[in-house]
Amino acid sequence: MALPPTLLIALFVGLPVILSIGFSFGMTGGLNSTAAAIGQNVYEADGLVTFDAYAQLFADVRFGRDLVATVFVTLVTTTLTLALAIGIAVLLRLRGGWSASLLAGLGVVPLFIPVVIASWAILTFYSGDGFVRSVFAQFGGEGPVLGFTLTGVIIASVWVNLPFALLMAASGMQAVPDALIDAARDAGASTAAVIRDVLVPIAGIPLVIAATFTAIGVLGQFTVPYFTGPNAPQQLGVDISKYFQSFNQPQQAAAIAVIVFLIASGVAALYVWANFRSAAKEGRV
Repeated sequence: MALPPTLLIALFVGLPVILSIGFSFGMTGGLNSTAAAIGQNVYEADGLVTFDAYAQLFADVRFGRDLVATVFVTLVTTTLTLALAIGIAVLLRLRGGWSASLLAGLGVVPLFIPVVIASWAILTFYSGDGFVRSVFAQFGGEGPVLGFTLTGVIIASVWVNLPFALLMAASGMQAVPDALIDAARDAGASTAAVIRDVLVPIAGIPLVIAATFTAIGVLGQFTVPYFTGPNAPQQLGVDISKYFQSFNQPQQAAAIAVIVFLIASGVAALYVWANFRSAAKEGRV
């Protein structure tokens, strides 16, 4: 029963991915011939493969700047998202009450708002004539302009990715037995020690999964940096579209996609490790 959808995915997703990877290394024949014929700066492999498309990208200062910006936004967004998720999850687990429930509810709200709407709303909120500047102007001040900046991209990325991280962190910490928390407190552990030595380590696997999915999502995102980010530097997700549509360089666009995939694969190794460790603890491996 699983064979038809598997074949469908392999045909319409797997095959194009393989063709694109080959195209980035100079395999311009077969189904890649049309893109090679109409694209600019297409490099054909003399032997098995060629790295000329990658060499062209890394020789471009703009691409290096965009790569650094993408990694920077990913690291900062993942760190802030995880910190907020852990903070709210800890508040729910140890304190409870209406304030914790309110924060948890607000943290999950972005889950029900399309990314394109959220990105546009955040842009207008922090733009030069947005709400923040308007409030400051009422008191004779001058508020910051965060629209079309990397800071705006980070704010929007955190807001979009917080719900999943919060759900994972909250579920992981709710699974921590009360007996462990009470035992730590009876032994004289402070609240900070309980969080550091009990809650976070036991909920470590869900937190790793949350961090992994957040980082991979931010690495390849397009909508958020396209709406809220600056013209330069841009994230690689926007660069792929720019190289393919604006510059008519499909081979370079495919090469950028491969670079994003390689970075994401390194992040995904954490996810694989977390699942393997979880399975080992349960005695399934």
